[in-house]
Amino acid sequence: METKTRAPGLWRRVRWPLIAAIGPIAFGSNYFVTHEFLPADSPLWGSAIRALPAGLVLLIVARRLPVGAWWWRSMILGTLNMGMFFCLVYVAAQLLPSSIAASLMSLSPIVIAAAAWLLIHERPAPRVIVGAVIGGAGVLLIVGTATGALDGWGIAASIASMVLSSIGAILTKRWQDDTPVLTVTAWQLIVGGVELLVAAAIVEGAPPAITPVDSLAFAYVSLVATALAFVCWFTGFRHLPAGVVGVIGLLNPVTGVLLGVLLGGETLTPLQIVGILLVLASISIVNTRRRTPRRRVSAARPSARRSDRSQLRNGDAGSRHPGE
Repeated sequence: METKTRAPGLWRRVRWPLIAAIGPIAFGSNYFVTHEFLPADSPLWGSAIRALPAGLVLLIVARRLPVGAWWWRSMILGTLNMGMFFCLVYVAAQLLPSSIAASLMSLSPIVIAAAAWLLIHERPAPRVIVGAVIGGAGVLLIVGTATGALDGWGIAASIASMVLSSIGAILTKRWQDDTPVLTVTAWQLIVGGVELLVAAAIVEGAPPAITPVDSLAFAYVSLVATALAFVCWFTGFRHLPAGVVGVIGLLNPVTGVLLGVLLGGETLTPLQIVGILLVLASISIVNTRRRTPRRRVSAARPSARRSDRSQLRNGDAGSRHPGE
């Protein structure tokens, strides 16, 4: 009986962190698929093809258009979380070595926690701060020593993408209501996809030729690494503190490195192994809740009721006349 009762309790504690973790894991797989199978000379078209079909598929499933304030909310969130974020990430990827970009993104849990504190007054717990520091150190070990030319515009683009996406995620949490996460995600992806489509047509001209292999890769990137990933990511923000989700997001670079090792023939250094362990430890730390002793209210109530009944009986006996 004790094992049966513990299993549901354990699942309730871990289900939302596990669902939230699907997001950064899928985001991390996007790096490998994009690098190996997608054309690199049309980043804006690649982002548009990634975002817009994902939004349309989710909209077909949701079958619901924005109502009232969700029209302008979707415009803001779609621009922050999708449109501007994808553009800035591609600019950073073109101007900075991946190690430097990943090093900068390791600060995202702290930025997310700060944005949550400012926008929704969600003060980060001490364990979240500790987990963010440990996880950030782990990411720095994973990407190794950042080497290469430092481009000011690239650094600015990387930091801006991190800040804007953090604000967008917290606003998504602040504006949450009974609207399903899948529906809100669909609206954001469509807004961002349309913005990217216009930007791609202006900057890059005609869309690139797509081979059958490209089509399969785009299908994975759009449906799994975008649609599914963002639904799980925003679900995490709905059910967990923002700082906790931010630390879980560090699984993104971990996934990218592990896929490079498993599928790309890369090797792990001892420092990278230590970094992966630190990231996993940080996620465990932020999801550890302090147990509070439960009061045995149910056990106390019967005794209280018995004492009340005894007092009533005594009172009745005392009020009765001896001759009664």
